[in-house]
Amino acid sequence: MVEFNPDGSLKLPESLAKRKSENEQKMKSSRCIKVRKEIASFTAPKKCILKITLSQAIHDHRFIETIYNELKEDAKTPLKLTKTGEQEYEVEVGSDFKRCSECTSLIGRYREFLYGNLIEEKGNCTFEGRIRSWSEEDYFD
Repeated sequence: MVEFNPDGSLKLPESLAKRKSENEQKMKSSRCIKVRKEIASFTAPKKCILKITLSQAIHDHRFIETIYNELKEDAKTPLKLTKTGEQEYEVEVGSDFKRCSECTSLIGRYREFLYGNLIEEKGNCTFEGRIRSWSEEDYFD
């Protein structure tokens, strides 16, 4: 059922409101990063952007560039890292067959470095990946 706030805006379901407050708390108090996936260009050449925001608890930003450089050495996709603010970075992922897998790999490396303390927002990205789209019910009775 759709509920409205007193100002007329839509009220978030309880589960989404809880997750949002937990993520805000994580960004304030723990070593965490938020990654938002956006598609900058849907037409050829396709281009995606990862918007990375570091939590207030992270004071040493070197790991962002180190992990990025490790992936860039092996990447077939053109990548570009830009620092856009004090606690913000953007990774531009160019057009290539492996664009989505290398984007996912970079996010996975950041997640592993931070022991899972990563908030991933899908943005307007349409990529689902194998894990999310796989269902046991599709293959077994």
